[in-house]
Amino acid sequence: MAEEKKKWYQDPDGVTKIAALVLLLVLLLCLHLFAGEVVHTAGRLAVSGNVKALAEYLRSFGHWAILISFFIDVLINAGSVFPSIFLSTANGLIFGLPLGIAVSWLAETTGVVLSFLLMRFFFRNTAEKLIRKANRLQDIDKASEKNGIIWMTFARALPYFPSGILTAVGALSRMSTRDYIIANLIGKFPSTALEVVIGHDVVHFRESMARLTVLVIVVAVVFYIGKKKLFKEK
Repeated sequence: MAEEKKKWYQDPDGVTKIAALVLLLVLLLCLHLFAGEVVHTAGRLAVSGNVKALAEYLRSFGHWAILISFFIDVLINAGSVFPSIFLSTANGLIFGLPLGIAVSWLAETTGVVLSFLLMRFFFRNTAEKLIRKANRLQDIDKASEKNGIIWMTFARALPYFPSGILTAVGALSRMSTRDYIIANLIGKFPSTALEVVIGHDVVHFRESMARLTVLVIVVAVVFYIGKKKLFKEK
């Protein structure tokens, strides 16, 4: 018996991709028209390294500063090109450490989840071909299928680790979207908290010298040990 051809709504891969792309372009156009200058200025300052200028610019928006900072942080992490450490530092300076950590953590998590969905949704077929051809990617794929949530959680907990690499690994793997979200929510918290606190203490070096020294040592040790365990050779 011949296999019945699926209707477009039963296998909406191509249609859904086109619809999602159109929606994304419409959202970007609306963003450019209604908040283009704010996003451009805040984004430029967020990747420039001028933390004090960024903090002052965000403060100028008053109660809207949290929303704007959150949105810019999401965009930076979704793009997976520029680091968000400068914006995390500014959040700690503007909102204080507890709120600054919360804003940065939730924004970074949202951003890397969006990046994961875009990578997997638009490039999944190509990624699967690469996995079949490359032994190294097959190993990563198998490992992530068995204990991917633990692997990703621990990897995300490493501060200052390139975010785009981990997002690509997750997108290429068989890890479920739910597991990826959980792993990032858990793993991103300690790494983001350390980034915010260290950035805050660097700016206020004289007042926080002792804590900064301890944190830098802790981060160096954790990063070294964690990287060896995550990427050790078989």
